Amino acid sequence: MNDALAALYPQHLATLRERTDTALARGGFEHLVVPAGRPITKFLDDQDYPFIVNPHFKHWLPLVDAPGSWLVYTPGEKPKLVFLQPRDYWHVVPEAPTGYWVDHFDIVVVRKAADAIAELPGLARSAVIGDQHCGLEDIVANNPPEVIDHLHYHRAFKTPYELELMREASRRGTRGHRAAERAFRDGASELGIHQAYLAAVGQLDAELPYASIVGLNEHGAVLHYTNFDRSAPADSRSFLIDAGASASGYASDITRTYAGKNAGEFQALIDSVDAAEQSFVARVRAGQSYPELHVHAHHVLAGVLREHGFIRMSAESAVESGVSSAFFPHGLGHGIGMQVHDVGGFQAAETGGTIAKPEGHPYLRLTRKLEAGMVVTIEPGIYFIDMLLAELKDKPFSGDIDWARVDAFRKYGGIRIEDDVVCTASEPENLTRDAFALL
Repeated sequence: MNDALAALYPQHLATLRERTDTALARGGFEHLVVPAGRPITKFLDDQDYPFIVNPHFKHWLPLVDAPGSWLVYTPGEKPKLVFLQPRDYWHVVPEAPTGYWVDHFDIVVVRKAADAIAELPGLARSAVIGDQHCGLEDIVANNPPEVIDHLHYHRAFKTPYELELMREASRRGTRGHRAAERAFRDGASELGIHQAYLAAVGQLDAELPYASIVGLNEHGAVLHYTNFDRSAPADSRSFLIDAGASASGYASDITRTYAGKNAGEFQALIDSVDAAEQSFVARVRAGQSYPELHVHAHHVLAGVLREHGFIRMSAESAVESGVSSAFFPHGLGHGIGMQVHDVGGFQAAETGGTIAKPEGHPYLRLTRKLEAGMVVTIEPGIYFIDMLLAELKDKPFSGDIDWARVDAFRKYGGIRIEDDVVCTASEPENLTRDAFALL
């Protein structure tokens, strides 16, 4: 894989330089300065939380564990990496940078965090992008909107180098999903399933792009369920797993739902949601409005609810009345890349602005029109959530819902199917299904 990355990286770097040149010119800045960041110390403790690198830092180079380091870019000059390699016998000291990318940077090694100051340009003329944990108390990030807006808008368009890393993240994630399914079939607990996932992926919890969701039975109805029961239920009727993996800081985000033994009707519902999901994936085309695709998904899923006997109303009535939202209460998906919910999803243009969410759909995370190079998730679902269903019982259309059938499915929790999909100039590329096929 490194040979492929080595061949693709120069063009990736050239793209970042071009975008940054424009962004700095618009903001009137001469330099881009990006701290990798530093670990955050726990309150009243001398232990740190796991380090999470600044995404603007890892956009330029595949270093995700270099706290205290800095990236400096000046248009027309070679990018510079100020690499912190402290003298330390308490922890493992980062090794000096090596790999396909190092020849593209001027690399300066410093032994103390404060020594980086001498290697940075004049900050008054610099766009410093980061949070309050830059790594040096004397340096405060200014995050100029003119620069941020331009970079965030264009981050939606992945370079071939980035797509190759996302393919690898998908391959790692699908290996974990296969192991998790086997553990479920073998009767493991939620914690045991998660441990099988980590072992297959080869990553720690802190290295994953997000906290894994591993829900058995009714727990599949909790959209962000992260509790991990230690004991397996007496009867594992259903299993929902939403878990991803990382590759040099790039994420995959994959969800699958499985039926246990003697759950034929639930399996039929899974099959219908899966078919609907694949039909939505096929619509990931340049020019497609993502909000319109989200609303279309509501109509299709309302049809699935009617087909399987949960509602007697038309799909149109189910969407207009909000019934479909009780069974499908989240957005169809989001942009993905260096962050699992990538930035710029609502941005109207490279100069800023916001594209509003459709009325009645507050949880949609992407409102832009799809263009070639974007990577999005497609993740429809049908759930049996007690709180939301209780709100429907007092509505005038309550009689159009078969409550006995709904109650019979509460024990399964819910269904979500999620793929990561590249919008291209022609057919979409399904990173997730392609990775599963390789297995």
